[in-house]
Amino acid sequence: METATDGQREIRRALRDLLDRYARPTPAPEGYDPALWARMSGELGLARLARLALPELALACEETGRALAPSPLLATTVLAAPLVAALGTPAQRAELLPRIAAGELTCALAAPGGSLAHALGLTGDNTTGAWSGDGRAGGVQARPAPGGDGWLLYGEAAQVLDGHSAGLLLVAAHTGGFARSRTLLLLVRTRDAGPGLVRTRHAGLDPTRSPAAVQLRDVPAELLGEDPADPADITRALAAAGRTAAVLLAAEAAGAARGALDGALGHATARERHRLADLHVRVEAARTLTHCAAREPGPGPESGPLALAQALDALRDAAGEAVPPHDADRYGRRATADALLFGPAGRLRARAAERGLLGPTGEAAA
Repeated sequence: METATDGQREIRRALRDLLDRYARPTPAPEGYDPALWARMSGELGLARLARLALPELALACEETGRALAPSPLLATTVLAAPLVAALGTPAQRAELLPRIAAGELTCALAAPGGSLAHALGLTGDNTTGAWSGDGRAGGVQARPAPGGDGWLLYGEAAQVLDGHSAGLLLVAAHTGGFARSRTLLLLVRTRDAGPGLVRTRHAGLDPTRSPAAVQLRDVPAELLGEDPADPADITRALAAAGRTAAVLLAAEAAGAARGALDGALGHATARERHRLADLHVRVEAARTLTHCAAREPGPGPESGPLALAQALDALRDAAGEAVPPHDADRYGRRATADALLFGPAGRLRARAAERGLLGPTGEAAA
């Protein structure tokens, strides 16, 4: 069972109160309410938690999942900030991380050519170049800018979370031609990118997520980290960020599952409550596994993808029970969208088995 400290309970209480009051669908061009994000990142410090304590951030993600609250938390704090912290030069970290922590700068990770889940090492080995285009056609190509001052990017990436509104893009690009291709991470400051950067927001399956297509036509960029960058460092950092992101996505999914279940229980008859008891056990098991993964030591919790697989399954099942029908649609869309972006659950488990993290029965190895 989850055991929370007084500080964690206070974070949960404050965030739940804030989301219950202000988390609503918004027509804002960002896809989220900037004022709510300012409160979440400033007053509650959520944008800083990724650098401090994973259990607290998991708890916060559980609450944003329960409310299905749209925010830059996933794209900025969960996916991008850890990569800047792990790979950035001292100057880059000093410039960017305080702005991210203050909620002033939002970010997006653009992984072209394949799936974001593969780039993060969740559903495949990201040490191969296939997910980023493998040096062939497609993806994003990087070449040194004339005079050797920075880089120019050419190509496109689809399904970039918050890519239409982020102030900073972290773009995975390959360079060196086919024979010597290597994947780099480069920074694009969208305000200074010029007309070569075209970003188009898509409606998406889940209106609380904001995927975008990002096109780059000789867009100026700078390398994230030292030059020359070690491709092995980049893939290791992406995989570590992926395992951490899996924990936080699992927390969001488990929170959403609990929200759907609470709605179903609120409308259920005594007989229906008895039927929902098994679902309640599965949702609580997903929450427990997620919080256990969040407390694992070391960079990138190894059991994060397994927690995500269980939470996605719990959310899918809970969404099928949610009432009224509008709620069932909302939770169902979140379950399907997350499975497409970061799963599916079966592939997460298969990858865990490839890495020796599952026992012969399919349960997590001791």
